[in-house]
Amino acid sequence: MATIEIMTTGRIELGPNGRTVAANVKRLRAAQGMSLRALSDALSKVGRSLSQDAINKIENGSEKDTKKQIRRVDVDDLIALSVVFRVSPSALLLPLDDSPTGTIEITGVGEVSGNAAWDWADGRRPLKVERGDYDALLEYDLYSRPPRRRSSWKAVQGLLPEGASGEVVEELRHQESGDG
Repeated sequence: MATIEIMTTGRIELGPNGRTVAANVKRLRAAQGMSLRALSDALSKVGRSLSQDAINKIENGSEKDTKKQIRRVDVDDLIALSVVFRVSPSALLLPLDDSPTGTIEITGVGEVSGNAAWDWADGRRPLKVERGDYDALLEYDLYSRPPRRRSSWKAVQGLLPEGASGEVVEELRHQESGDG
């Protein structure tokens, strides 16, 4: 594992998803009856050492206007926490609300329905797509999923109007036919 030095200046601000991750770490640790020490030990066993103090600072980030010290969760922390808690990374990234009428704030996008956020996190659809924007649906499938996890060409065709064409459509046809 490579070690790099990261320099920070000033207070670390968490966005909405950083606060959600912090809240979900706190929620999952409590739900599984783990102490800070037990979680720290479990993380060490999977190769991601975080002290009890570091975990406490992560959980402090769940409060929006806290004056307590906070710590961000980086990608490797997120994956290790997911492994230890035996959940998908999306269980840390999003609140447990998949209501089509409730909203979830997503960094860089703003508020979207819980249903849309979970479909996006589960790799089912783009986070936001305009009605009739078939290129957005096709590009999402093409660029965000490995070939065997993409929708079948027949399923994609069901989304398209009769006679649809374009670069992305042709690329999908080409891949489905096995020519590429």
